[in-house]
Amino acid sequence: MKTKYVAPAIGAGVRMPRAEEASFESRTYGKVTRRLIPFLMLCYLGAYLDRVNVGFAKLQMLNDLQFSETIYGLGAGIFFLGYFLFEVPSNVILHKVGARNWLARIMLTWAVISAGFAFVTTPTQFYVLRFLLGVAEAGFAPGVILYMTYWFPSERRAKALSMFFMAIALAGIVGGPLSGWIMHAFHGAHDLAGWKWLFLIEALPSLLLGIAILSYLDNGIRDAKWLSDQEKQLLLRNVEGDNAQKVKHISVRAFMADRRLWLMAAIYFCVVLGQYGLTFWLPTIVRKTGVADPLWVGVLTAVPYLCAIVALPLIGRSADRSRERRLHLALPMLVAAAAFATLPMLGSIPAAIACLCVAAAGIISSSAQFWALPTAMLGGMSAAAGIAAVNCVANLAGFFSPAIVGWLNDLTGRSTAGLVFISATVVLGALLVFLVPARTVNR
Repeated sequence: MKTKYVAPAIGAGVRMPRAEEASFESRTYGKVTRRLIPFLMLCYLGAYLDRVNVGFAKLQMLNDLQFSETIYGLGAGIFFLGYFLFEVPSNVILHKVGARNWLARIMLTWAVISAGFAFVTTPTQFYVLRFLLGVAEAGFAPGVILYMTYWFPSERRAKALSMFFMAIALAGIVGGPLSGWIMHAFHGAHDLAGWKWLFLIEALPSLLLGIAILSYLDNGIRDAKWLSDQEKQLLLRNVEGDNAQKVKHISVRAFMADRRLWLMAAIYFCVVLGQYGLTFWLPTIVRKTGVADPLWVGVLTAVPYLCAIVALPLIGRSADRSRERRLHLALPMLVAAAAFATLPMLGSIPAAIACLCVAAAGIISSSAQFWALPTAMLGGMSAAAGIAAVNCVANLAGFFSPAIVGWLNDLTGRSTAGLVFISATVVLGALLVFLVPARTVNR
């Protein structure tokens, strides 16, 4: 009778042969990835839908409520002011009280607020709810990034983060057609406009996933009942060895004076500005190419995100294999910037969609690859505060991007100026990447 192989305890005097240990480690990380990443991706997909479905609602909402492009841009951006103010405290609380309860609280709160947009009638109500949505969601993305550091060492984190950030692309693939279909199919049902149904229906996934977190997610390796003792020992050894190379505790003054964090924030500011320039205006760009039906606008907006789905894991695996971080961030940014700059010159629908595919693949890949930089340098409480602070400052770009682009579009009557502004900012961010010393991140 064939007996099942049981790995000897890691660090217990008896060591596996090198090949067997490598195979055991690979299987263990595969198990962790399968357990955590798909579920976290679903949660982020829900978050992203509730954050950006306003871009689809805009196709009907602006006309119904008599909102200008400037009002829409300001409202879309105000979300990030709430995000900015509450993100660092949220991440510090998560580190202290555990991921499970805190991430559930975040998701349940924003689901309720997102549904509330169905009842907006004035610009002030729109601004207030967008601000509260930012407050509610603050800490989710950086909280998950911090949570990744509890499970994956630096050399495995780029791939894990790339898979997690595929949720942005999935939100576009699922959210585009879904949003277009809801607005098309439900418009007028029970005397409610399609954009109102959009907010009500798309809040449900976040509500259900927030409840699911409480029973599914573990706070860390030691709490995971689905891992064997040998697997826990291996994971803990790798994470603790990785953290030993990082800055664990620094004073607030030293933290604020750390030029590396401000450089990281500046780089990510440029990435986020490009990302939300795409997200908030993609439906409008597609409609301006001549597509009128919201259903077809939604279907076509999914195509660029399909390209991003392909690019994300390829770039993540390449970055981990080569342990080279800077080029794997800067090159996708430059490619995206070129696509943004080219877009205004294209008149046909196929050419515009192809260009948007390049832009989406480049800028969404950049979002994932960026986080391999700060997480390679920081550990412990500094990681909790540092990740949140970088994300917090950089996400102000989420305010400036739609606000400035909306203002430029109203000012010029065209989308060209806004796209050129986005392109130039992303190029600046790519150049800043090379100010990061390679020795601190290429591992």
